[in-house]
Amino acid sequence: MAHKSGFVNIIGNPTVGKSTLMNALVGERLSIITSKAQTTRHRILGIVNEEDYQIVFSDTPGIIKPAYELQSSMMDFVKTAFEDADILLYMVEIGEKDLKDESFFDKIRNADIPVILVLNKIDTSEQSILEEQMEFWNKKVPNALIYPISALENFNVRELKEEIVRLLPESPPYFPKDQLTDKPERFFVNETIREKILKLYKKEVPYAVEIETESFKEEENIIRIRSVIMVERDTQKGIIIGHKGSSLKKVGTEARKDLEKFFGKKVFLELYVKVNKNWRSSNRELRRFGYKDKNFKI
Repeated sequence: MAHKSGFVNIIGNPTVGKSTLMNALVGERLSIITSKAQTTRHRILGIVNEEDYQIVFSDTPGIIKPAYELQSSMMDFVKTAFEDADILLYMVEIGEKDLKDESFFDKIRNADIPVILVLNKIDTSEQSILEEQMEFWNKKVPNALIYPISALENFNVRELKEEIVRLLPESPPYFPKDQLTDKPERFFVNETIREKILKLYKKEVPYAVEIETESFKEEENIIRIRSVIMVERDTQKGIIIGHKGSSLKKVGTEARKDLEKFFGKKVFLELYVKVNKNWRSSNRELRRFGYKDKNFKI
């Protein structure tokens, strides 16, 4: 039997459940999940390996109209997901009608690769509404197979994965068979800390934050990590630290627990907060944090 392999890219509006679905399909918690929009900033690959196939899933930022340079870079990640996909998973939730960017929607309708429209959060809906939605999307995207699922409850996810395997092209694997993702350990440290900030802080503060792990030292029984939380203003720094450091301590405690689960080892985590003014609008800083191609010229 010939080996199958391909890139399966997940796109859709913010907070429709793309990261929850990828984690369910991969069987590992690679993408951070919160109820806030723009939780996913990077394009993250999750790799599923079996003897006769390899699926390279790609979780992308939710589609938005960019308001500043960071958001433009996030949408560039989505554009690349169209370019290298073998199968496109277009994810919507019950009650949704359109993508936030019509040009992306046109690309989906005119795609010359298999498109699966994943209708998520059906556990929150009645049967009559689900049937209406199925009919609506059949007319709206006639080139797509439609799969109703609940990523959170893991309903119909196995059947969706079986359909993906059936549609995969014949190809040797793109990555070594023991590889789970394309991202290094420090990336998951940064994302875990950022997830806790998204959950614990309100308003604009979480969106002005970037994490940089300056040191990652793995010893036999412990991993020692030193990370910096970057903010854009002094007032944000004060909010992140909190009264007598209480808020920062809570971030560190919550992040450490998750990192110990992820790495299967005791973790010592040091956190610092620094002001990096207007980093979200700086091409130089965005390249440094991996949001832009390093060969990009200003």
